[in-house]
Amino acid sequence: MTSSWIIKYYPNPQASLRLFCFPYAGAGASIFRSWSTYLPPDIEACGIQLPGRENRYKEKKFTNIFSLIDALTTALLPNLDRPFMFFGHSVGALLSFAVARQLRRLRYPTPLHLFISSYSAPQLPNLDLPIAKLSDTDLLEEIRLYNGTPSNILENQEFINFYLPILRADLTLKESYVYLPEPPLNCPISAFGGINDPKISRDSLASWQEQTSKKFNLQMFPGDHFYLKTQQESLLKAIVLDLTKQS
Repeated sequence: MTSSWIIKYYPNPQASLRLFCFPYAGAGASIFRSWSTYLPPDIEACGIQLPGRENRYKEKKFTNIFSLIDALTTALLPNLDRPFMFFGHSVGALLSFAVARQLRRLRYPTPLHLFISSYSAPQLPNLDLPIAKLSDTDLLEEIRLYNGTPSNILENQEFINFYLPILRADLTLKESYVYLPEPPLNCPISAFGGINDPKISRDSLASWQEQTSKKFNLQMFPGDHFYLKTQQESLLKAIVLDLTKQS
């Protein structure tokens, strides 16, 4: 079913599985545009498009993660008519986990598999200082630490004026999240990360094992927080391999 929340760049009505992909802070569904190229024909890639960016740039951005979870869960329901999986990178990983919990809470279908990328397990203490309300200059310096945006783009004032409000909204989402203990999810979890990520350690990814009652897998890739940009094909092969082991 058509939805402004879900972008299918290569619709595949015959697919037996859907992979819903949750983008990182400041990004939109277009970061997953090429994923179908590396996925088998029975998997349909679906990018999650939050309000306030790309084709939804005129819509009001969410800043409370629990309001967003409610709205996104409702939007997903018509598209859960076949088995599905969640992939989330960074803040998108937190959102995918929260939506999976919400689906279970409301007794709707839940993901066949949860793929978490570059985000510490939610039950761990959050030692990061809030950054959503930093000045433009200080926030740009924080962005540089993650090495996800070329320096020449970060020096483009037009880009900064458009991008920073989106990023601030998404960081506010992250900073509004409060973890509450619940039973582990009844689906396997695979956690991925970059070996040289300055923020997310292997141990913090390994702690995701506590959030599943099923199988858990951890794999690290060459690169930093945004390893998925340079290791896209390897990452998708790992996702498909994990699904093969599950079946």
